[in-house]
Order: sequence, then C-alpha cells, then structure tokens
Amino acid sequence: MASPRDGVKVVAHNKKAYHDYFVLEKYEAGIELAGTEVKSVRLGAVNLKDSYCTVKNGELFVQNLHISPYEKGNIFNKDPQRPKRLLMHKREIMKLYGQLKQEGLALVPLSVYFKGPLVKVELGLCKGKKLYDKRESIARKEVEREMDRRVKAKNI
Repeated sequence: MASPRDGVKVVAHNKKAYHDYFVLEKYEAGIELAGTEVKSVRLGAVNLKDSYCTVKNGELFVQNLHISPYEKGNIFNKDPQRPKRLLMHKREIMKLYGQLKQEGLALVPLSVYFKGPLVKVELGLCKGKKLYDKRESIARKEVEREMDRRVKAKNI
C-alpha cells in the first residue's frame, strides 16, 4: 500500500481476511458508487466483514460490502447491501476468473481507501486457511508480541 503522502487514505481494513486466508496476490480496483455512498465512505461507514467478489457476464462485483446509508441523503440513498461493480480491465477480470475457477481460490476485498478523489478497493487472491494454519498464525503473533514486550521492558 502507498504511503499517506501519496494521497492515500485508508477507510476500512478487512482483518478477518488475513485471519481466514493466505493472500497470494493483491490487486487494485475502482468501485462504482452513488454520490451518497461516497459521502458515507468518507465518513468511514464501511464494513468489509464477510464480503467477497464474483464474476458475472465478464464484470466483477463485490458482494456483502456494507456501506451505511448517508444520514442526510434521504431518497437518494441506495441499499447498503447491494452488489457493487468493481472497475478493472477486462483482461485482468478474465485472468482472475480463470484462476478462481481452476484453483479453487477466493477473491476477497482487503481494504477500501481513497486515492486522491477516487475510491479504490484492494482485492486479494486468497487461499483458505485450515484450522491448524490459523492456530500457527496465532502462536506466531503471540511469540512476536512477547518478544516486543521483553525488548521494550529491557530498554526501559
């Protein structure tokens, strides 16, 4: 991900995806939103939990991406759970579609961010973790945390 001085402001991050999947590759896609949805995203009213991507008729859609209705939007608000179209080149979409069908992988949104005035979604081509993989990841994180605590205590 780019640094904040590049005009990137992260709005939402999908921590559950990193817990449930191995991220093999990352892609950037634009997202097609209505005006009131963009205002809600600016306020940070986005939930990526349990969201995933599908390919239909050569177009990429994100499912279960919840963008809360804009409070001042009245009749212009869209359904928060509606499928939202992602904007990528046709060649990239077809490549992803082939990988999703052949290898049993999943395409999961990892984060939503602003890149200048545009709303972007970081997608991860992911492979599911087994239970023992999740336990190993948790154990590794605990060891790293303990090492950081000891280093910090030693420096004090």
